[in-house]
Amino acid sequence: MKLPWRSDKGKSAEATAGGSYASEAVVESRAVAGVTFTIARMSFGRRVELMRRVRELARRTEFLAASGEAGDKMDAGLLQAEIERLYVMWGVKAVSGLAIDGAMAGPELLAEAGPEELFREALAAVRRETGLSEEERKNS
Repeated sequence: MKLPWRSDKGKSAEATAGGSYASEAVVESRAVAGVTFTIARMSFGRRVELMRRVRELARRTEFLAASGEAGDKMDAGLLQAEIERLYVMWGVKAVSGLAIDGAMAGPELLAEAGPEELFREALAAVRRETGLSEEERKNS
């Protein structure tokens, strides 16, 4: 498990052009027309917060995944799913254009009862924002 240690070097010039910075970005869903995710942009403080939240789960996931026992591997898979849920809850600030069972969806409802395809899409958007490389995304 790689933690998101790197900074957004490639985004810094674009983000500060004109002396302003938006701490959130809106991402349109490719899976469902009309759905958008508001994603929190990475900052130093948010990076530290995310690392603190993920650190222990990531350690336990790696330990269990290295085991030869089927039960340990299943537990590692469960912890990985918890990490993915944590990423979405941490990075998705709002969901627009999606109602689930008559209620407007937010990050928690998306994770709890939303379509898995949309959850995975939101997770990918958050991971892109953290600046993880493709290899690091596979391991986190």
